[in-house]
Amino acid sequence: MERWAAVRGTIRAMRRHARVRDALLLLVAVLAVTACGSAERGVAEVDDGATTVTTSPPAVVVPDDSELPEAEAPTATGEPQPTEDRSAEDPVAGPTEPVPVSWRQPAPEFPAGLDWLNTDLPLTIESLRGKIVMLDFWTYGCINCIHVIPDLERLEEEYADELVVIGVHSAKFDQESATENIRRVVLRYGVHHPVVNDAGFEIWRSYRVRAWPSTYVIDPAGGVVGYHSGEGVYEVVKPVLDGLVEEFADSIDRTPLALRLERQGLPETVFSFPGKVTVDPAGMLYVSDSNHHRIVVTDLEGRVEAVYGSGLEGFTDGPSSDATFRDPQGTALSVDGGLLYVADTGNHALRAVDLSSGEVTTVAGTGERAWPPRTGSALTTPLASPWDVELDPDTGLLYLAMAGTHQIWFFDPDEGTVGPYAGSGGEGTVNGPGDDATLAQPSGLALAGDGRLFFADSESSAIRWVDTESDERTVGIIAGSDVDLFSFGDLDGVGTEARLQHPLGVVAVGDTLYVADTYNSKIKVVDLGSGAVSTRWGDTAGWRDGDLPLFYEPGGIDALGSTLFVADTNNHSIRLVDLDTGEVSTLVPVGIEVFVPGPDSDAYAGTIVEHEPLMLGEGQGAISLDVRLPAGYKVNPDAPSRFVWSVDGEGMTVAPDASGSVLDPSFPRTFDVHLTAGQGVLTGDISVVYCEAEAEQICLFEQVRIVVPYTVASGGSHQAVLTHTVDLPDL
Repeated sequence: MERWAAVRGTIRAMRRHARVRDALLLLVAVLAVTACGSAERGVAEVDDGATTVTTSPPAVVVPDDSELPEAEAPTATGEPQPTEDRSAEDPVAGPTEPVPVSWRQPAPEFPAGLDWLNTDLPLTIESLRGKIVMLDFWTYGCINCIHVIPDLERLEEEYADELVVIGVHSAKFDQESATENIRRVVLRYGVHHPVVNDAGFEIWRSYRVRAWPSTYVIDPAGGVVGYHSGEGVYEVVKPVLDGLVEEFADSIDRTPLALRLERQGLPETVFSFPGKVTVDPAGMLYVSDSNHHRIVVTDLEGRVEAVYGSGLEGFTDGPSSDATFRDPQGTALSVDGGLLYVADTGNHALRAVDLSSGEVTTVAGTGERAWPPRTGSALTTPLASPWDVELDPDTGLLYLAMAGTHQIWFFDPDEGTVGPYAGSGGEGTVNGPGDDATLAQPSGLALAGDGRLFFADSESSAIRWVDTESDERTVGIIAGSDVDLFSFGDLDGVGTEARLQHPLGVVAVGDTLYVADTYNSKIKVVDLGSGAVSTRWGDTAGWRDGDLPLFYEPGGIDALGSTLFVADTNNHSIRLVDLDTGEVSTLVPVGIEVFVPGPDSDAYAGTIVEHEPLMLGEGQGAISLDVRLPAGYKVNPDAPSRFVWSVDGEGMTVAPDASGSVLDPSFPRTFDVHLTAGQGVLTGDISVVYCEAEAEQICLFEQVRIVVPYTVASGGSHQAVLTHTVDLPDL
């Protein structure tokens, strides 16, 4: 109770401090607006080793050639070291003069030989003449770049005939430079415009880019109109696009650009890019099935007990089958175990699931992204990409990893308040008192027994902590570099001598931290006493069980007893690590088909196949279903497949045993029908869980509706075979 009272007192003091801070921030914004005439979102750059904030232009402006920057100096590895959006983002401040690009200077051509995604052939500036082109310079681990994606989608939709958006991926981290890893992120975030892998920063240099994210606009004649750095792309770019559409009204090419999206032909996996996993004391797993926008609950054997969320992307409360999430990440149980709190990252909200009724409600956040960060009533205070949530069982307080503002926040469920707890809002590596410290996209939380809240500070590639028992909420570091945002790697060692690469998950077990070192695709161990860091599981990215396992960008980790549970994000799997033996296995989910939306739902993710009409004869008959899996795959013997047959019309009666769930079915699968004169439509809804023959833990999910028109008359056949071929999955 003493600690509870102390925490309450600290939070009340923080609220008083927050009111003063908010007033100062408002004053700064007013002065900026007074001086510059408008306010836009900002971007930060590195200036002589210090982090300084420069604000975005109010629109894509007419630049001055004399102020063009020199190309970035290469690092020791020969790679450029670009600056990153490191401000207290996304700040609303007045614009200053941008680093410009020459007015209608010809847009530099894309170099040959680069890898492209979402298109069959490489694109060129020349081939895009007649289109307005927008280049989005990004790197996939940057939260600010992720925040820009909805703006790009909105512009693509509004200017579908005139605009071509091209993502230029210039990677900060080594792991981000591989085309296959970029492809996974394109799938994860639903990017449906062309993306080019600018791994060598060739395009970056040719456009003299200074920061992530940056957006360049090119007119239909191939001239660079200008650029914008930072977030808030929609508000800045839309007026420019309107002007270009009017200016080039007679010459714009409105022919749709032919694309081949990476998502085309992909199989449906049971889990899709699961970001986090939580295990409760009773042995129930709560899997953040992030790209399916739902929470899946299983027991330790993989039996699916519940699903929260319809599977549609959205922001609606209600019963479990109707509620919607958007890229949910971390979860935590309430003190009494009756509520599951969900960091609903894409909705900038904290949600709660009543585990007795399945009802989903919003408990914090408005759906809008926060700036400036402030303390206030939970349901009227915006959040910014909360990535994880952790309960303090002694106080009932919840801590949020607020990736979008580079802070740790608190949520008080009793008083209904939320606000910053540690971190100034600036992005950096400064330790010290919580109000002054700078964090860098915290993405995973773990409360240890000594009162320190450890967090995976992903963009600084470090494991840091905040002391929840000190009045100053002191921030420190236990592993990884505290030099800057670019000191990452893969090196065991002690404390700040060790190197990690964009870790996203951490869990405390006794005197040990287990870290999901995401971009190194490894699980590492940190000794809380000495700070010694050692690699325990993983090597290169991949999938393999056993005592020499492989992972692929694991994003979440939790523990129960002598078992670690790992959300192996890019393998679409939950992995189990036995701490006693060191063996790793993969959870096989069973029973998900019961909760999957059917073909009549907007959330249906399967295929609808129209079969050619059947001519059948009267009498007793039989219909066979032959599902042909790709070579090297088999039906999962532990997960039931589901068959539901129905008839709309006359002339056919299907045997009752044709429908139902079947373990390890063999194909062709035959069922009886009684045929009389008439016609109608036979519909089969089929769900089959299948896996690789040599690695059955990696499960795929085929969902198909087969629609078969038929006519029954004298002289027709009494038998028919329906064949469905499952395309070879592109994993």
